[in-house]
Amino acid sequence: MENGKQKIVIVGGGFGGIELAKKLRNKNVDVVILDKHNYHTFQPLLYQVASGGLEADSIAFPIRKIFKGQKNLTFRVTEVAKVIPEENKLLTTIGAIHYDHLVIATGSTSNFFGQAEIEQNAMPMKSIPEALNLRSLILQNLEASLIANDDQTEKELLNFVVVGGGPTGVETAGALAELKKHVLKNDYPELDIHKVNIYLIEGSPELLGSMSVKAQEKSKEFLEELGVTVLTETRVKSYDGRVISLIDGRSIPSSTVIWSAGVKGVVLDGLKAESVVRGNRLKVDIINRVEGYQNIYAIGDVAAMITDETPNGHPGVAPVAIQQGKLLAKNLINLIENKPIEAFKYFDKGAMATVGRNRAVVDINKIHFQGVFAWFTWMFVHLMTLVGFRNKLVVFVNWVWSYFSYDRGTRLIIRPFKKSESPEDGKSESSAVH
Repeated sequence: MENGKQKIVIVGGGFGGIELAKKLRNKNVDVVILDKHNYHTFQPLLYQVASGGLEADSIAFPIRKIFKGQKNLTFRVTEVAKVIPEENKLLTTIGAIHYDHLVIATGSTSNFFGQAEIEQNAMPMKSIPEALNLRSLILQNLEASLIANDDQTEKELLNFVVVGGGPTGVETAGALAELKKHVLKNDYPELDIHKVNIYLIEGSPELLGSMSVKAQEKSKEFLEELGVTVLTETRVKSYDGRVISLIDGRSIPSSTVIWSAGVKGVVLDGLKAESVVRGNRLKVDIINRVEGYQNIYAIGDVAAMITDETPNGHPGVAPVAIQQGKLLAKNLINLIENKPIEAFKYFDKGAMATVGRNRAVVDINKIHFQGVFAWFTWMFVHLMTLVGFRNKLVVFVNWVWSYFSYDRGTRLIIRPFKKSESPEDGKSESSAVH
């Protein structure tokens, strides 16, 4: 406690951490935000950066600019190595940081379910650096395919495989299919476009498992209209960087496998093992307090509020993190001022996913619609959620240009990507602080 004010330290500048800090503005507390990046990432549009639809700075916004003028807030770029709960202290790359209340909003990272070979060779897409790596790899492979001197190598370079049929996987596969349909034939006139293949692999019988049956069926129909080969009830057995092998015995030559088959929470070292539950998430109570602690909280993807209504916790989506951040800000002030606290209740505004131009699916309560109107709804919601007027404007202009020109203007290999030779080389990085 400094100057009589309690210090609230927030680890992570994602949707939950940002919303929490904003709601603590002008409150009688000191707020500290820690993140390994100096920007907030709008993760729902990462796939558009990876597929050349948007530049990275269109979906990133400086954290310091978000809190410009918020006098009770300090921001530091750092990585948290460990938490020492007994001393109310964090060990970071810039030294020790003490707290009165700690909020873990570290988000999630790709979950490879212990498959080291797949983790080494597949491409995750949970951060801007990872999305840029993927964009470079896609473009490099297209360039390399033009000078490939054997069929096997050509197939590896021109087969693009997306693993995971959730919203990210569906949207990524759709974006790649549109890239093939509208862009590649113009950029690469000497390329036989029929040799470019996009696969979407999903282990369960349907895509978009959390959405309505109509959305599941329509999303698959949309993808197949765009030429995507959808393989459901199929799991990946192995991937050596050149050929992906499936459980059913089939194999697909590919040097570009995009992994969106699962996520896990990014948990700080130093917390009790019994506080961590399935999905590497922190078990929290009705006010997002981590089980076993009095002044440590978790919100967003890393938090699992286990109740009769949510036996597996809440879904790892931005609205959950935002709503938890808002309420936790109120409850922290109430705790400090010895006032009653309020239990978290998630208001589900619905779910949506886009497959491409004029193709999207939307579920809002019992209302389900697909097609052009759903696509415009998806665009409007994402534009309104983006941080910063400039980003909204730039993304809108990009989308309008792409719609009318059937083109994308960011097919740049800014930094060539090369897969690391060993896991220790650190092929990619998570967007969360860890």
